[in-house]
Amino acid sequence: MISQFFVLSQRGDNIVFRDYRGEVAKGSAEIFFRKVKFWKEDGQEEAPPVFNVDGVNYFHVKVVGLLFVATTRVNVSPSLVLELLQRIARVIKDYLGVLSEDSLRKNFVLVYELLDEVIDFGYMQTTSTEVLKSYIFNEPIMVDAARLQPLRPAAIFMELKGCLAQQLQNHVVANEPGGRKREEIFVDIIEKISVTFSSSGYILTSEIDGTIQMKSYLTGNPEIRLALNEDLSIGRGGESANDYRSSYGSGAVILDDCNFVESVRLDSFDMDRTLALVPPDGEFPVMNYRMTQEFKPPFHINCLIEEAGHLKGEVILKVRAEFPSNITANTVVLEMPLPKYTTRASFELEPGVTGQRTDFKGANKKLEWDLEKFVGGVEHTLRAKLTFSQDLHANITKEAGPVSMTFTIPMYNVSRLQVKYLQIAKKSSSYNPYRWVRYVTQANSYVARI
Repeated sequence: MISQFFVLSQRGDNIVFRDYRGEVAKGSAEIFFRKVKFWKEDGQEEAPPVFNVDGVNYFHVKVVGLLFVATTRVNVSPSLVLELLQRIARVIKDYLGVLSEDSLRKNFVLVYELLDEVIDFGYMQTTSTEVLKSYIFNEPIMVDAARLQPLRPAAIFMELKGCLAQQLQNHVVANEPGGRKREEIFVDIIEKISVTFSSSGYILTSEIDGTIQMKSYLTGNPEIRLALNEDLSIGRGGESANDYRSSYGSGAVILDDCNFVESVRLDSFDMDRTLALVPPDGEFPVMNYRMTQEFKPPFHINCLIEEAGHLKGEVILKVRAEFPSNITANTVVLEMPLPKYTTRASFELEPGVTGQRTDFKGANKKLEWDLEKFVGGVEHTLRAKLTFSQDLHANITKEAGPVSMTFTIPMYNVSRLQVKYLQIAKKSSSYNPYRWVRYVTQANSYVARI
């Protein structure tokens, strides 16, 4: 997970800048360049690819004289971020043909479009040029060879021969063969869930904040009809907020409230739950909704912390995925505050597991457990041995916790709100645009008390 991405010239000019999370100050680019330019620590002539300044981690790679930089305040794998920077540079070069300061400035609209598809809210989505062709619609502006930055003689020869002769003629375009624009529309159902578990594992509070987003690339703006669940109900209708079995097992989808964008027509919504609208170009929200009725949580958390001898303690943290095995959650992170007198923590993971990282944040006395992938129906366990600086004077469970969790689950939603069909008014018998419906579940506040 990264907070910012930017590209700097050899002079330190900011060519491209994208702030994904707002966690790092806007002046980070200037701080980075000044630190790299005057690097004198440990007698090194050049700055290392990864370093920390005032709690901000800086990652950078140099490609044809340009500095590709990422920042974050969290603990991430350096090799992962450096590889991501290299791949971003490669993708941009694939689209522009020539990677240079001039080509980036001329194609800044295309570059920002690429960045929005490659990284979403700091999380990498894809770096495949073939996959991106379906989502990128701007065409590159060719750069004159005479305006390329001066390079060494051998580099000039390779750049001109390899890039100009071939890549400029074969740049990536998002159109179909024949130069026709690709007709397609995307519908995303995004749900952010908030759940609080008691120390016994019971659900204390639960809520879903959902939105239906639409991104249209249809020429002529034809009318669209979007059908939702026929058993969709708005308002509780007398149902109990804690009636878990009746609400989840009945198959009905009950929303507390919802609102629609102004362009949506609700003529037949009460009858068959169909929305009609004429979508504008680009991305816009169709519907926002909220559900506070108890639902089946995607993860179940069990945590135990207890004394394990003089100045010792032990934490056992278990997490089980309650969704089907054909679904995989990404970027799963669990955090747990430890007693303030904890001085050290050693971790024990399950034998043979991969893609998991553990860390003890000594500054704020916090345990962190990162899982790159979490397959449905699987349970993972973490054991932590704690060392304290003083004897315990109170119940250790009151000094620690709660456990908080963040995650993203593609192609899964807990409310069971579904798009039954997406109908587009036909211009002709051969008109058949591409339709894409995607589901994403994310954690807003997912907390388990201990």
